Parts: sequence; C-alpha cells; structure tokens
Amino acid sequence: MIENKYTNADGTSSYRVEIGSTVSRLKEVLGEPYSEQNDGRDKVNFEWLLTLNGTDPITVYDWKQYREIDEDEFIDFHIGGKSLASTEQAKEEILKLFTK
Repeated sequence: MIENKYTNADGTSSYRVEIGSTVSRLKEVLGEPYSEQNDGRDKVNFEWLLTLNGTDPITVYDWKQYREIDEDEFIDFHIGGKSLASTEQAKEEILKLFTK
C-alpha cells in the first residue's frame, strides 16, 4: 500500500522507473504534493513524498523540465526509492490507484 505521508527521503535514488501521468491525476490519487514550485527554475516542480508498506520512502517527481508545467499535460514522472524493487512496487501501486 502506498500512502501520502511525509517521510525522510534521504537515501532515495532514481532507478529509472517512471510513470506517465498529469499533475492533476497524481493529485487525485496521491494527494497534494510535498513540494510544489511550478516555475521551472529548479530541477523539480512537483514532488510527492510517500511511504510504501508503511516504511519504505518513495518519491514521485518531474525531472528537469525547466519550465512551468500545465497540470493537465501528460509527462513522465520519476519514482525514487531505496531499491529498484521498491520503486517498481510503488509504480504498480500507483497504477492500481489510477484504475479505481
């Protein structure tokens, strides 16, 4: 199970696991992002800090768009975690939320 709980994301990394979505849809299924600075000035405009199975920290974020993102624009979001297995499981859990 994936939950929108603010966790310490220290030690999380990208394992090249991505999910295509819009910001609007992610807000619907994951809740409000932990960080939202949609001005394109930094490497990340939107970031969710989540937990997987109550313990594993997971991040979902856009990466290096360097522009303001329309919240209904479909883009690839990165999923970060402490292992490839946890990021892949998080992707599966998010995809399940999309179908509800």
